[in-house]
Amino acid sequence: MTYRTKTYIAADWSGDCDAIEQLHKWNDSNYWSLSFTDAHDIVQARDSSLNCSIKASLSKRLDVSKTFVLIVGDNTRTVRSGGCQYCNSYNGYTFKCGRGHNVDYRSYIEYECEKAVRDNLKIVVLYNDITVDKSKCPNIIKNIGTHATMCYYRDGKYYWDYQTVKNAID
Repeated sequence: MTYRTKTYIAADWSGDCDAIEQLHKWNDSNYWSLSFTDAHDIVQARDSSLNCSIKASLSKRLDVSKTFVLIVGDNTRTVRSGGCQYCNSYNGYTFKCGRGHNVDYRSYIEYECEKAVRDNLKIVVLYNDITVDKSKCPNIIKNIGTHATMCYYRDGKYYWDYQTVKNAID
């Protein structure tokens, strides 16, 4: 039996790396009391050229996770990375995987969200913004879980909102 104790963080890693880094700063700091064990610290795919290998690795990480955190930014809903059509072994002529794997057109984010819902994980959706804009969120988790902002705006400046994020994750 696998114990679910980890926190799984999903995001558009290229577009929202600032928000991911901020979560880790809060988690790693002795000052802040945010505390989670990142599921990405375990099990890495060995063949980074195959999207199916990466998804298998993501699945193993989700299997040990209790909480699923999705960071939503401007491109989260439209990111297509991870679909078989973008894989090195996908044959566009036959529409099959050249290595005998099942064909899966879902992006990594879609795959992660669907598995989190199917596995009944605690779902936290954090918006890398000052407002919750569910039109940017993948449909499958648009209306479930806790949705919160990661930032606030005051005196002409944007700030990270630690307390809102901590409340959402706890």
